[in-house]
Amino acid sequence: MAETTTTPAASDRGDLADVGVTGLAVMGRNLARNIARHGHAVAVHNRTSSRVDELVDEHGDEGDFRPSHSLEDFVASLAKPRRVIIMVKAGKATDAVIDELVPLLEEGDIVVDAGNAHFEDTRRRERDLREHGLHYVGTGVSGGEEGALEGPSIMPGGSRESYDALGPILEDIAVDVDGTPCCTYVGPDGAGHFVKMVHNGIEYADMQLIAEAYDLLRSGLGMEPADIAGVFEDWNSGDLESFLVEITARVLRHTDAQTGKPFVDVVVDQAEQKGTGRWTVQSALDLGIPVTGIAEAVFARALSGAAGQRKAVLDKGLAGPSGVRLEGEDAEGFVDAVRQALYASKVVAYAQGFDQITAASAEYGWGVDRGMMATIWRGGCIIRARFLDRIKEAYDADEHLASLLLDDYFASAVDDAQDAWRRVVSAAVRLGIPAPGFSSALAYYDGLRRDRLPASLVQGLRDLFGAHTYRRVDTEGTFHTLWGGDLSEERQDTADQGSHSPH
Repeated sequence: MAETTTTPAASDRGDLADVGVTGLAVMGRNLARNIARHGHAVAVHNRTSSRVDELVDEHGDEGDFRPSHSLEDFVASLAKPRRVIIMVKAGKATDAVIDELVPLLEEGDIVVDAGNAHFEDTRRRERDLREHGLHYVGTGVSGGEEGALEGPSIMPGGSRESYDALGPILEDIAVDVDGTPCCTYVGPDGAGHFVKMVHNGIEYADMQLIAEAYDLLRSGLGMEPADIAGVFEDWNSGDLESFLVEITARVLRHTDAQTGKPFVDVVVDQAEQKGTGRWTVQSALDLGIPVTGIAEAVFARALSGAAGQRKAVLDKGLAGPSGVRLEGEDAEGFVDAVRQALYASKVVAYAQGFDQITAASAEYGWGVDRGMMATIWRGGCIIRARFLDRIKEAYDADEHLASLLLDDYFASAVDDAQDAWRRVVSAAVRLGIPAPGFSSALAYYDGLRRDRLPASLVQGLRDLFGAHTYRRVDTEGTFHTLWGGDLSEERQDTADQGSHSPH
């Protein structure tokens, strides 16, 4: 664990608490317990006072808790600069707590939002609190309830000054991998919450790809969930080793106690979402970054939730090859082909996520260290995986790497998987098994490697119907063809370009 020598113990600070947590639902409660377990005096507060009492009654022997039943007492119990961690629902609830806190705080105090806030909200709040002389630290925390207690991955943004005061505590409570805490300063204002948002987007893609792999093995080969669990257990001992692959095997092996059926067969097939995946896609559209794997995962959840529409189509009996399975030579080696396709598609999803972080860092001037993001995602968080070490190595070797797919290791890995990847996507199409994650990842890869794309035709069409202009391969400048006239070509200056509406 990281040392916390820059943060004196409560006994050295006038018996005041080192840090405070307000909002004691499961995540806040577990985070407070984690802090206390690491020897830090932690002030605890909740709007419903009974939660404060329950925490102290049930876990008071785990460390030094300082309970308060009012926000005023809570703030007064903190050593300066005060460090206040807010663990309430994102959105209006967070704003309400901030509005109550600000009048009670003093210049130099630190407010930490450790919820899943939208990064633009964090940027707004950081600006507002800066005017009051306060530090606002938007902090991504990944690992769920267990991670909050045992050691999460932590992604704090905000000012460097605030991290100097807060960082030692956060590094102390974060999970440790190979002697390195999974916590680091990400960048100014909304950087921490942005990186956590993209982390969640990658998580969406990862789960969708795993679900598609399961579907291909079950629908394509007729394997039972328990047998597929064994496949995932085997995969988890190789390059696909990850938390999500590990727990996939656990879920698939689980049997429903009431019916005796596989657990996955009694769960309604409608995936819910809390919004971070959707935010990731919306942000990527604004930045102009194609995160197709994440987008397809979000859309797949939306499609799964369209129960009425799906039933209407099913009742209509629209034609397709559903029910056909692979046999003979087509089935031979298919399990390993799915493994390779899963790995290659995961590489693409992570590459796209890191591309989005790169673009946002440049857009907002954050200076995010991509190698460090891979480092702090190696433990505690939901997408922790063996190949994050490879990603770290890739960015350590070339901090300006344009795409993970250009790194020698990943380029070779995807090349090795390419034939199997194409085989799996082709089989999915033949069998009528939807595999949007695998398919879109392969299409993205093929788009990147093409020397020329049909976008030239798109530009021609845009110029014809909207005079949106185009550039030529053989000369500099921007041009427009007189499609309604003699088809001659005119060079356009910058002012002319600005007069055309985009499509």
